[in-house]
Amino acid sequence: MSTPAIAAVQPCLWFDDQAREAMEYYVSVFPHSRINEIIEYPDESLDEHFRGMSGKVLNGQFTLDGVDFVCLDGGPIFTFTEAVSFVVTCADQAEIDRYWAALSHVPESEQCGWSKDRFGVSWQIIPANMGELLTRPAQVQAMMAMKKIVIADLEDA
Repeated sequence: MSTPAIAAVQPCLWFDDQAREAMEYYVSVFPHSRINEIIEYPDESLDEHFRGMSGKVLNGQFTLDGVDFVCLDGGPIFTFTEAVSFVVTCADQAEIDRYWAALSHVPESEQCGWSKDRFGVSWQIIPANMGELLTRPAQVQAMMAMKKIVIADLEDA
């Protein structure tokens, strides 16, 4: 069995200690997704900075709808911000609604199709024809007032 090709550029997500839970959740949300490999921190020979990490994810590799990711449990040193987000391009309102329900867990972070999931990762959940829906000033203004994108409201604006 040959090793699958790995993308030359991959996002890496640093979790405090939720990498395994996040991978399992994300592959349940996105079609054509899978966990490819999980390498755990070893039980012995851990230096003092990694004590208590035994069994946590040292390196996780997973694929979300054809996009390869890596992740790790690195402790609370770094956290996610909205400076980096992942765009989910949706075919229709039903798909927007489905992804929004799965990936938006922080209401105060919702704006213009942006959401934040329960792990702190930011997502932009937008229609595939977003450019066409924002050609008039009234449409842009309507989008700026939205949390979740509602295609019919943009079309009517």
